[in-house]
Amino acid sequence: MLIFVKPRIVLLSVPKTGTTALEEALSPQAEIAFRARAEIKHLNLRQYLNRIRPLLSPLGGPEFQTVAVVREPLDWLRSWYRFRARDRLIGHANSTAHVSFETFVRDYLRPGDRPDYARLGRQSEFLTDNAGGIAVDHVFRYEAMPALVAFLSERLGSAVDLPRRNVSPQAATDLAPETETRLRAELAPEYAIWQAARQAP
Repeated sequence: MLIFVKPRIVLLSVPKTGTTALEEALSPQAEIAFRARAEIKHLNLRQYLNRIRPLLSPLGGPEFQTVAVVREPLDWLRSWYRFRARDRLIGHANSTAHVSFETFVRDYLRPGDRPDYARLGRQSEFLTDNAGGIAVDHVFRYEAMPALVAFLSERLGSAVDLPRRNVSPQAATDLAPETETRLRAELAPEYAIWQAARQAP
């Protein structure tokens, strides 16, 4: 999470949506940066509203606006799968190095207890307020990153140049048609959020 005081922006760090590159490019301009450890870097909207926003209230002025990026849900899972397949995780319970993408997705969709490698939440969990509604002010598609860059450049008053960082290794990510159909049905709310996200400045 990055907080910019003058432009009144809070950039939430949804995992696997280009957050490492955003952090590297924008941290020098942020007055407050929550980074390094995942549980600090990836604070969600509720955590911001309940814990961080009260700390900003003494600053006065207009309300801070929240910004986040969401990724096409299947592609988001592909990114997680590739990320957990990297060599340094081999031998760990959350490694996907010896698990097919088909198995990974089926286990992710499994109700109840799941293997460690398939224990992932949903992107929407980072965007919901205390009442359970999607309450981030500006949501952009990861696949339309230039729209976010244009928005941030305008609000921050300087050009934003994103490096490419945290690239996951290549891996086969084919799915059986019936599995993909099931995934799209079960993640329909996630797809609705992604489809409504901004694609243009």
